Amino acid sequence: MVRMESKQRKQKISQETWPQRGAVNTLGYEEGHSLQPTQIKEEVRAKQHNNLMEQVVQRDNMKRALRRVERNKGVPGVDGVTVENFRPYLKIHWERIKGELLTGTYKPQIVRRVEIPKPGGGVRLLGIPTVMDRLIQQAVLQILSPLIDPEFSQNSFGFRPGCSTHQAVRQAQSYIKDGYWYVVDIDVEKFFDKVNHDILMSKLKQKIADRQVIRLIRSYLQAGVMINGCCITSEEGTPQGGPLSPLLANIMLHELDEELEARGHRFVRYADDVNIYVKSKRAGERVLASMAKYLENRLKLRINMRKSACDRPWNRKILGFTFRSNQEATIILAPKSQERFKERIKELTRRARSKSMAQRIEEVNSYLKGWLGYFYKAQMRNRLIELDEWIRRRLRACMLKQWKRSITRRRNLVALGIKQEWASHISASRKGEWRLALTHQMHKALGFAYWREQGLISLVERYDVLRVL
Repeated sequence: MVRMESKQRKQKISQETWPQRGAVNTLGYEEGHSLQPTQIKEEVRAKQHNNLMEQVVQRDNMKRALRRVERNKGVPGVDGVTVENFRPYLKIHWERIKGELLTGTYKPQIVRRVEIPKPGGGVRLLGIPTVMDRLIQQAVLQILSPLIDPEFSQNSFGFRPGCSTHQAVRQAQSYIKDGYWYVVDIDVEKFFDKVNHDILMSKLKQKIADRQVIRLIRSYLQAGVMINGCCITSEEGTPQGGPLSPLLANIMLHELDEELEARGHRFVRYADDVNIYVKSKRAGERVLASMAKYLENRLKLRINMRKSACDRPWNRKILGFTFRSNQEATIILAPKSQERFKERIKELTRRARSKSMAQRIEEVNSYLKGWLGYFYKAQMRNRLIELDEWIRRRLRACMLKQWKRSITRRRNLVALGIKQEWASHISASRKGEWRLALTHQMHKALGFAYWREQGLISLVERYDVLRVL
């Protein structure tokens, strides 16, 4: 009887399947693999994500980070060290700082807080780290980004290698063309100021295993800020202005991307700007309510309900663009983007500014190049013709202001090919410069050809070139 029981027991053990054996014997069997695919993946991840600090302080990585920081320029932090004077400072202190980074004893300096007015009102809080901390953050970013970025959603476009705002707008356009004619425009309230440190760090620990890097990132989050000479501790938020902030924002909101994908939503996210495309207003309102609850419960973030809404895509803007209400969902310039453009040009061409015309044109050209380099994807040629004419009128008014005396105006207009009688009408007029800048005489004297000779960029001509490229 005892023999029969032992036989049955032996037979039961011998009938175990390979996965069962692998689970029991973690040391493995000679005839097969002992680790599950998930275990293998974890081991590979641990090997890749350990010893990251050595990679951070490696010479080639630091040199690349230094070139990037110098190219970005920027103002000094609380220590007053400028980018131009940073290399001598780095030669003196680098060996000590490198040792502190490797031993985990480095302490970042506090961040200088700067308030920048928002176009729609309010202020945006920026944190300016010291140049040394910007260098270290950039070096960490260069190591972490290739490891973490591939895990992010294809619908996330903000501050990622190979992604751009234009790709995000094109993605949104494709959803609208597919019949998703309502957008849930979500604005996360003060996202960068309200990020929960514990939640962020727990998500970061799931992605990297190097404790020194994790400790360094937490120390940056808790470094504190200086406001009007007073030091304030940081209990939440990741200050905008540091190279690491965009990556940390994407790590924090990656869970939101996964939730939206699991629910089957069509969406576009650029940093903390989220646009979800649905087929009906009722569905959009339901999504907005559920996302508000999800963000507050899971990520401790709130939606700004005053700025968030469910509406037609052509009634909302996405990254400065909007769409026409047609089947092609043509990309056009958002009205607010044009308003900001005009405000900036008005500032550069204020007649009260004591600037030479050459300086004005140089400043205007610099702004026009950058602005059009971003917005050239929009269909707006006719609008640019109007803006070109408006800019030339602004500059003509500046020229009249500079001429001041009537005799100077008459003499300069005659020199530019205007008849004496016409020049006298302009010089003797009691109308203001803005009204006179629209007259036929001023158009002829200071027209398109004149401003081209002075070097002023034509928006339309540059737009045509960029659209062909």
